[in-house]
Amino acid sequence: MPFARLAHVTTPTRRLGLGLAAVGRPGYINLGRDRDLPADRSVDALRARTHELLDAAYAQGVRYLDAARSYGRSEEFLADWLRARPEADDVVIGSKWGYTYTADWRTDAERHEVKDHGLATYERQRAETAALLGDRLDLYQIHSVTPDSPALADKELHARLAEAAARGVTIGFSTSGPAQADAVRAALAVTVDGEPLFRTVQSTYNALETSAGGALAEAHDAGLAVIVKEGMANGRLAGPKAPEVLRAVARETGLGCDAVALALILRRPWADVVLSGAATVDQLASNLHAAAVDLDDDQAARLDALAEEPHAYWEHRGRLPWH
Repeated sequence: MPFARLAHVTTPTRRLGLGLAAVGRPGYINLGRDRDLPADRSVDALRARTHELLDAAYAQGVRYLDAARSYGRSEEFLADWLRARPEADDVVIGSKWGYTYTADWRTDAERHEVKDHGLATYERQRAETAALLGDRLDLYQIHSVTPDSPALADKELHARLAEAAARGVTIGFSTSGPAQADAVRAALAVTVDGEPLFRTVQSTYNALETSAGGALAEAHDAGLAVIVKEGMANGRLAGPKAPEVLRAVARETGLGCDAVALALILRRPWADVVLSGAATVDQLASNLHAAAVDLDDDQAARLDALAEEPHAYWEHRGRLPWH
């Protein structure tokens, strides 16, 4: 598994990765995005911002980079950066298929992405990813699996994914929605020729949404690498909008709310990689301070009390506007 390479990285930030959802397209749901990105959101401007973030992340020891077909041109921007940085041959590259980007580089599109976990979409998007990332792709994930996803029962799709795995690409899945735990457990049961199909799982987990924690621990115990996304709840746990408890703990540590929020996840023994979704270099630097935060048990318990009922959390997330 390519994630074994991360064990050889000795920097404090080796368990932190960089996700490109916020910078691969002009519109996204993160709070404060109107301030985080330049007024010029042209392809060239966001390509430059993505490369700036990738340079900073690599220099500070980050070695896992995460993209998706639906993140606008994230794979293209990442591929350009990899070609320009041949020395970055030790990074682990993950991407996802299952959503098609449909906003046509607009922030006011009626629909920004369309979900389809069918075999035809996999074949089309796998070819698109291969054209951009080639043999640099280490991990290919089904994007946002839910318990009712046809990808969990499609034997022909499973066989094709197993073929990709036999050729050296690790196969994983991501989850979303209030039933993430059910989706994780259902995916753990998927096998091909008696062998588990999935080797990684990427789920939303943060101080407000902890419902997948038990299932992620089970996945980790089963040998899957666990990636945590949306550790700052799309900006709800960053800056002045953060809950007072989080701001109080941040004051006690002398670091930002974002670093504390990510540090809480790093305390989970099953969390192998925790993603930063930074849109600026300053945000990234602040996020990476999570590796230096040493929360005590009392602070962690106070933060654990922030957890919301999962349906309420996901309803709130669903109302966030695309900026």
